[in-house]
Amino acid sequence: MDAAWQALLAEVFIVHRFRNFLMMSATSRLQFLPAASCVSCWLQQTCAQKQGLQSGRSHWYSSTQGINRWRESVTRGARFSSGVAGVTCAAMKYNNLGWSDVRVSEACFGVMTFGNQTGEEQAHELLDYAQSRGVNFFDTAEMYSAPMSEETAGKSEEILGTWLKRQPRDKAIVATKIAGYTPSTWVPGNRKVPRDPTRQPARLDRDSIFAAIKGSLRRLQTDYVDLYQLHWPDRYAPIFGQTVYDPKQERPDAVPFEETVEALGVLIKEGKIRHWGLSNETTFGVCQMVAAADKLGVPRPVSIQNSFSLVHRSFETELAEACAPSHFNIGLLPWSPLAGGALTGKYLDGGKPAGARFTDFSDYMRRFQADPTMHAARQYAELAKSIGVSPTVLALAWCKSRWFVASTIFGATSMQQLQEDLDAFEVELSDEALQKIDAIHLQSKDPCMTL
Repeated sequence: MDAAWQALLAEVFIVHRFRNFLMMSATSRLQFLPAASCVSCWLQQTCAQKQGLQSGRSHWYSSTQGINRWRESVTRGARFSSGVAGVTCAAMKYNNLGWSDVRVSEACFGVMTFGNQTGEEQAHELLDYAQSRGVNFFDTAEMYSAPMSEETAGKSEEILGTWLKRQPRDKAIVATKIAGYTPSTWVPGNRKVPRDPTRQPARLDRDSIFAAIKGSLRRLQTDYVDLYQLHWPDRYAPIFGQTVYDPKQERPDAVPFEETVEALGVLIKEGKIRHWGLSNETTFGVCQMVAAADKLGVPRPVSIQNSFSLVHRSFETELAEACAPSHFNIGLLPWSPLAGGALTGKYLDGGKPAGARFTDFSDYMRRFQADPTMHAARQYAELAKSIGVSPTVLALAWCKSRWFVASTIFGATSMQQLQEDLDAFEVELSDEALQKIDAIHLQSKDPCMTL
């Protein structure tokens, strides 16, 4: 590509960014503009001194010099040195979702707070901004908003659906989930119109899967979802922080793997889902699901959405082996890469920020609030400070650096949070920084896990 074309592409990209800004609502613009000291640094998305990132990347540009250097970075593949030890920067990247040809951004916007902590207007502004930064992947579930309740179940899908309706459907990769085994819940009744208030079991049998996808498609206002995930298994399995398998908790009535997979195969043939994935699953479960798919002639799962973060790295052992490209080629979609917010550092020293998840919902995800987790969070925060990034950026940049991660699911309830989260996906940690992270891990292995 000659210099003239390179210059033209740079100009087009600048215009595209500015067009996205003009398309934002007035409220969203006002929320955003104070976070950058000049328009040029916003166009580059490299401003270190954004709100909430005061210890962040170097402010190396002036209005003219910064644009010129940014243009040079575009012609080099949009990668440049940040001027901070242990960090380089790059534009948003895209990966294949497991073995499929679906290309997803390294950042996946998880919208489980929509409908509870985040209202519809603000949610749409956050979605618009994320999309303008290159995010094309969005994750929800039939039982969200979170924390889960009868009053807010399905609200997250509804809000995402009203946003999807405003644009061509193929501009977004949409993932949602069907609830796993629950002995008594409001979720099945929420699939119906009018809503059935009767509490019923949630299962992964054929009829439940058909009813659940119908409800999700209605709320999302779409004919199909790109990725349909089993939120957690129908059988007993040690998940959500547990580490020990207890055979006494096995249930003989667990839905057979083949029944679940066969139903998903029907949805693929009907065009209601493009691909399917697992969530909160074990190595045994992955192997059984793949075996069932092969036996029935159903496409294999393309993804697994499990807890994965600096304080929960258990995936790196046998699950990573099973999901490796040379084996089942299933991409990991880490949930809670910030450990519910613990890895942002905002809860250190007894901090309880107004509106924060653990402030408003003190019993939510207690394992991420425990002393061992907070001790590790402090060590990672100190490391982040030493290399010139925020704790949030360190945690998310590390997550995306793992070879088995297809896309990292993050959440945000404000424009400031969203900007910082997305900044992390433009950061590449050095080998030295990664080695220091491993050293902390060896001293504090998976502190959020329980027996």
